Amino acid sequence: MPVKLHSLEVTKPHMSGAKESLVVKEEETGKKFDPVYKRILLKLSGEALMGNEKFGIAPDVIGPIADEIMHAQALGIQIAIVVGGGNIFRGVQGSAWGMDKAAADYVGMLATIMNCLILQEVLRSKGAQVRVQTSIAMPSIAEQFIRLRAIRHLEKGRIVIFGGGTGNPHVTTDTAAALRAAEIKADSVLMAKNGTDGVYDDDPRKNPHAKKIERISFENLIRQGLKVMDPAAVSICKENNIPIIVFDFAKSGSIERIIGGEKVGTLIGTRVGGAV
Repeated sequence: MPVKLHSLEVTKPHMSGAKESLVVKEEETGKKFDPVYKRILLKLSGEALMGNEKFGIAPDVIGPIADEIMHAQALGIQIAIVVGGGNIFRGVQGSAWGMDKAAADYVGMLATIMNCLILQEVLRSKGAQVRVQTSIAMPSIAEQFIRLRAIRHLEKGRIVIFGGGTGNPHVTTDTAAALRAAEIKADSVLMAKNGTDGVYDDDPRKNPHAKKIERISFENLIRQGLKVMDPAAVSICKENNIPIIVFDFAKSGSIERIIGGEKVGTLIGTRVGGAV
C-alpha cells in the first residue's frame, strides 16, 4: 500500500523478500528527490540511545531514531548502521574495575550487539527489512559480517546493522564505522549526536561562546584536535574520500535533509562530487 512521504509516493518493499527494492515515484508536480548521498553509514553512539536515562535505552529516543531511518530508506537510500555500546558498558569502565583492557573491550563489543538486536526489532516492528551482521560469530542470533553479503542486502532494500565493532580490542566503534563505510563503499558517514548540532571550536555545553564550524577539512580537524571521531577513523574516511556529517539526530528530518543536499550540522571533507 503506497505511503505518502512529503512530495514523494513510496511503495513499501514486499515482506516476502522476492522484491525488496524500494520504488520511489514522482508526484504529479514532477518534483524528483535527487539525493546527494545514496548509500550512507549512520553511526549511533550508545550514550545517545540513553536519552535522559542513566542506563540502557530510552523508548522515547529509539522510536524517533527508527522513524528517521525508515523515512530516509523510503526515499530510496541504502542505509547501514553502526551502534556503540556505551549505554550498557564501556571498556574504560571495566578497566577501572581492574579488568584487562582487552577483556573489557570484548564485553563492550557484546554490548553493541545487544543494542543492534534491539534496534533491529524496533525497525522490524515498523515494517523494515533488517539484517544484523556481527564481527564476532553468533550464528544463533545474527549473520557474521561478510562484505559482499552486506552490500547485497543494501541493494535489496534491507537495512544492515553492524555489531561488535571490528572484532578487535583497543579499537573504537568510530573506527568500526569508518572501516565498514569504506568496505561497503558508502557515500558518507553520518555521525548522530544527542543535543549537539555539529562540530564546535570548544565544548558548547561548557562554553556558551563556542563557535560552530559548518565545514572543515580532514587535515584541519586532526590538526586542531577536535574530538569528533578518533584519529584512526578520520584517517580511514580521508583515505577513502568519505565525507563525515556531524548532526543532532534529535532534530526531526535531519537525515532526509542531509541526503537531500542541505547544509545540516558540520561537513568534514567534501560532498560527493566535490560540491560544497
